[in-house]
Amino acid sequence: MCGIAGQVTADRRPVDGRIIAAMGARLRHRGPDDHGVYLNGHVGLAHQRLSILDLSPAGHQPMSNEAGTIWLVFNGEIYNHEELRGRLRSPRQFRSRTDTEVLLYLYEDYGPRCFEFLRGMFAFAIWDERTQRLLLARDRLGKKPLFYSTRNGALSFASELKALLVDGPRPDIDPVALHHYLTFQYIPAPLTIFQGVRKLLPGHVLVYEDGKLSESAYWSLRYDDKPPRRRDDEYREEFTSLLREAVRLRLMSDVPLGAFLSGGVDSSSVVAMMSRLSAQPVKTFSIGFKEDAFNELPHARVVAEQFKTEHHEFVVEPSALEIMPTLVRVYDEPYADSSAIPTYYVSQLSRQFVTVVLNGDGGDELLAGYPRYQFSPLDRIAARWLGAGRETGIRRALGRLASAAPAGSGWRNRLERVTAPFSRTYLQRICYFSPDEKQRLYRPEFSEAVRGHESGDLLDRWFDEASASDLLDQLLAVDTRSYLPDDLLVKVDRATMAHGLEARSPLLDHKLMEFAATLPVDCKLRNGQSKYLLKASMRGILPDRILDRDKQGFGVPIDRWFREDYREFVRETLLSSRSLQRGYFRPERMKALIECQEAGACSYGSRVYALLMLELWHREYADGVGA
Repeated sequence: MCGIAGQVTADRRPVDGRIIAAMGARLRHRGPDDHGVYLNGHVGLAHQRLSILDLSPAGHQPMSNEAGTIWLVFNGEIYNHEELRGRLRSPRQFRSRTDTEVLLYLYEDYGPRCFEFLRGMFAFAIWDERTQRLLLARDRLGKKPLFYSTRNGALSFASELKALLVDGPRPDIDPVALHHYLTFQYIPAPLTIFQGVRKLLPGHVLVYEDGKLSESAYWSLRYDDKPPRRRDDEYREEFTSLLREAVRLRLMSDVPLGAFLSGGVDSSSVVAMMSRLSAQPVKTFSIGFKEDAFNELPHARVVAEQFKTEHHEFVVEPSALEIMPTLVRVYDEPYADSSAIPTYYVSQLSRQFVTVVLNGDGGDELLAGYPRYQFSPLDRIAARWLGAGRETGIRRALGRLASAAPAGSGWRNRLERVTAPFSRTYLQRICYFSPDEKQRLYRPEFSEAVRGHESGDLLDRWFDEASASDLLDQLLAVDTRSYLPDDLLVKVDRATMAHGLEARSPLLDHKLMEFAATLPVDCKLRNGQSKYLLKASMRGILPDRILDRDKQGFGVPIDRWFREDYREFVRETLLSSRSLQRGYFRPERMKALIECQEAGACSYGSRVYALLMLELWHREYADGVGA
């Protein structure tokens, strides 16, 4: 795992080598083992290396082909790189055992087609001197980040926002991005908190040539290509085989390796497979809380004992909230998933023992694990015939029928349920501040600045773009497009890389994802049981008490923390003159929200956390005076 950065000017103006080096230095936490810079007139590339494969200097980056006409900076792991050596069109004299060198020659032979061969996680930049073209690419699911901006006649890119801020004054804050942040707790791609700075979308490639940008998708997950139904035991056999292969590939490492273990079905399944494939006991790492309702350590211990792992634990106490200013610097833009707190600490714990960890990320999006995927047959019928996204003529006609029916009647209630697009029902399930709450909270000036940019419209578009006909598959497609890459994978990437730790996600292997997308929906959710196929496949391998317990999630007891231990911290931060003068929120509404939380009349912990992270972010990045 590594950090990459660079810049290309459109007018052939030489890049500033000091800026390129500074961009790379801002990413040192991502790659503390080595660093390098390539400068050639109007092109500059920087790299920070975390050595995982071939620890020798031969893996140094930026790396070039033998002729010195193609230069590469690469962040990630290509798990099938040994196999890909055999796909090269002509023999090469390899200088290293790295996947970086294989990728370089794969591009030399196949050009942009090289993406279709890659199995792994990656973000990379290739400068092709022959065509004067810069190519940026990101892996299919968005495990590895890549930001870019164009200003002052140049394209700049980096693994993290902080590296882009090295060059020139801070860009203006994007009010629309902030508006969506309060809905989702993250900023949805391609937006960032800064105007003019973008995230490259997962499964996309961007080409910069002659001062012009072009971006296109090279992969998408399709749920509407369903082959003929097979027997359940055949599905279980293929799923288990693919999961085993995905785990086996991710055991590739020249440095110590372990696993995050929550005690849930996903991480437990990964640890079970690792134990079957490893000659030595697996090192496992778990995080917990003193509050029983949030503590999964007892479940993790059951799995650790079952597979005789070398197990390590850490208990998060309220003092962990002192890490919030650090998290602001780690995540670079407002980010309000409070499970980043334990993720940061379990990463810190793990790095004391290993350099690589496997995790269970993606299981919920793979096989419908979230409680919000439970819906009524009426919702499914309406979505199939009327669509789950934006309003249509048929919906409007049904709405007129509903308004003509007697108030409170069964027919009216059912018609109103059908009339509302399911995307809006789903928004109510996943939003933090609802549209009405935001309008009550916003000052008139800020409300006007974001007029016409509703988060519900984003969700409508994601539903419309989903290549799926069944409502459950549509939900999986939407979350795989948004929540997974923009929240969950961001959380793990930044928390692990802050400690120079590489995280690998077997359940997000794209071949496993493609297989799951073709499954009948009842292999994912059957009779109310989520992750049906995974649980059926692991029955007899994992203890029943792990397979059959209710989903707990990676929750944090912030409601109690903000009512008790950090009550004054909340008030001093959010009700300070500095906070209230930002121009976003009405002071009286902010105060009412905090008082409701303090009194225990509302469970507004997640909202308070989002507002805290936003204010602390402003102090670090907007005010420039630190948190």
